[in-house]
This record gives sequence, structure tokens and C-alpha cells, in this order.
Amino acid sequence: MKKHLLNRRALGFLLVLGLTVSLANTALAQFRRNPVVSPEIHADNKVTFRVYAPNANEIKLAGEWMGQGKSEPLVKGDTGLWAITVGPLEPELWGYNFTVDGAYALDASNALVKRDGVRNISFFMIKGKGSDLYEPKHGAKGMVSKVWYESPTLGLTRRMYVYTPPGYENSKDSYPVFYLLHGGGGDEDAWTELGVAPTILDNLINSGQAKPMIVVMTNGNPDQTAAGIEAPAKLPGQEIPGPFGMANKKFEESLVKDVVPYVESHYRAKKGKENRALSGLSMGGWQTLNTTFDNPTMFDYICVMSMGFVKDSPFGLPNNGEGRGKDIDALKKANPKVYWITCGKDDFLYDSVVNLRNTLDEHGFKYKYVESTGGHTWANWRIYLSQFAPVLFK
Repeated sequence: MKKHLLNRRALGFLLVLGLTVSLANTALAQFRRNPVVSPEIHADNKVTFRVYAPNANEIKLAGEWMGQGKSEPLVKGDTGLWAITVGPLEPELWGYNFTVDGAYALDASNALVKRDGVRNISFFMIKGKGSDLYEPKHGAKGMVSKVWYESPTLGLTRRMYVYTPPGYENSKDSYPVFYLLHGGGGDEDAWTELGVAPTILDNLINSGQAKPMIVVMTNGNPDQTAAGIEAPAKLPGQEIPGPFGMANKKFEESLVKDVVPYVESHYRAKKGKENRALSGLSMGGWQTLNTTFDNPTMFDYICVMSMGFVKDSPFGLPNNGEGRGKDIDALKKANPKVYWITCGKDDFLYDSVVNLRNTLDEHGFKYKYVESTGGHTWANWRIYLSQFAPVLFK
């Protein structure tokens, strides 16, 4: 009797176990058939983000459209699926990330990831007029080369990215050169990865909106040879002092003495100030100011993005407008064909741009000012590149 009872209990256990396994397999099959979709872009440009994390206590979303330092909480459902819907968002290439119980996290359901300096970000595109130039189209494409060159000024072998326009390989023509600088925390990869500069240039050139040009994207950190794990180790004595390498002006010296001569001797590059353009964002804007003030007859096309004369720097940098009166007058005398200043209204460096403009106004220096919405983000810098490139070399 006792043995019979045990057999019945064992049979019941096996039935429960079998049902549990069956339900688990069914749930797994349903998950495989219906995986977590994130981000889901709706027809009205609203976007839903989802994270399956049944054991998490709090999940927040931080997106470039929100502004610096802002985030919004996701709501947890009965199945352990968290979700939030935002927008509608403007057409743009948007970056975002989650924080799961305070820890930085990418979107595990989104394969689109970009590197932003020392961190990665998930991203998506809202298609439309505002993002049309960021989307690859049919037609000829330019080429991006990773070029190693010697920098005697810095005592380093360094790397830069060089974009050659569609048709360069099969042509004998020479081209003007646009030197494009990244911001603090970035490297030579920034303008191709986050700024999608090659795609923007391809689309502008192929549509006839911009002249074919060579675009040089350098590493603006004078103590670096190249980005990340691709950088050879520096030898003793090769360390370059200075906060973020911005204050010592060694990069600016290297740009003039090493980079420009290399490009003009290794590529079919036109020479002369009328065939050279220089622009940079944030730290690159600082370097653009320094380079053009110290070398007033070198560039005819200049654009300073999201940077000006910093008086009270949050980074402890010197006042880069102090004693620049003679340099401004020298650049004014050199009469660059195009001088742009661009900035977002919510940029934390907005006041520095006001300082720059006021100083230039005092000297009667002519420039074009482009102000946009938003802050210190790639959403703005891509727009500035899209607007500036069409005016070059015309």
C-alpha cells in the first residue's frame, strides 16, 4: 500500500514537472517568436523602448533629445517587461542608453551601437527631412583611409582618417582640403562614427550641393597616437602635459607643421589658403580658434562650433581670449572668405560664444553666426557640418 502511494506521488510529481517544462518551453518559443522590440519607431515618430528585466528595481532612459543629465523612468509590467514611449521626435540620428538599478546599460535588443570616446551608446534614426543627409543613398561613394603619419612636433607616430571624394581613385584632379576636428573625449574616429561625416559628404557632393573635397579627421589629443586599443604604447618621455591636451597648443602646432604638409605631399591636394578649410567642435573649436589666430593666412574657410572665449572655464583652462586683440586684427587683415560661429541655445559653452562674438564685434571682424536649438550634442554638430560644407571652396 505504501509503495503504491509513493508511485502515485512520483507520478504526480512527474506530471507537474512535465507541465512546468512544457509551459517553460512554450514561453521560450513565444519569446523566440516575439522577441523584445526596442526601439520601436511608430508612424507618428513616437518611440517605444523596452527592457526585459524581471529582477530589476528601477530602469531609466537617457536620450540625446532630453538634454544633458536628464532621464525618464520606464514602467514595469506584470511579465517583467519594462517600457516607455517618448516623442514624437524630430528626424535625427539619436543616441541613448539605460540605467538599470544605477548601472549604465546599452539596449540589448538594438544591434546599432556607436562608440563615443570611452563609452558606447545605442542609437536609432528617425527618418525625414532633418536626417536625410545621414542616410546612405545609391550612387558613388568616397573612401575613408586610416592613415599613419610621423609627427616630429609631438615625437609620435600618429593616425588620422582621410576621406577622399567619390571618383578620386580614377581621377587625376586635385582637390581642396577640409580639416575637421573633434571634441574633448573623442578621437580620430569621432566624425566618422558619431558625425557620419563620410555619408553627409557623399550625399552633398553627389547632389551637387558641395564641391568634391578631401576631408582630414585627425586625433586632436596631442598625447595620443590613435584611438583605443589600436594605439601603440607611448615611450618614456613622450607624455604631453596639459589638461586634456587642450591648453598646451601642441596639437595646433602639429596640425600646421605635420598634418597639412603630409596631406599636401601624399594626396592630390590643392595648396594655398583659398583651398584650405578648418572647423572643429568644442575642444576642436578651441583648437580652430588658436590655429587660425596664430596662422591668419593659412585658411580661407573657418567654422568654430560650440566654443568661444572661455573666461571661467569649468576645466581650469586659461582665458583663451586674453591678449588676442592683435591676432584678431591680423586675421581680419587676412580676410578669410568665410568665418562661421555656431552654437546651440542650451549649450553649456553658450556664454563663451557670446564672449567671442562681443570681442570680434569690438574689432569690426565680420562673421556669420548660426544658432540652433539644443545643447552640446552631435545632433547639432552634424547639422553644422551639413550647413558649412556646401559653402566651402566656392
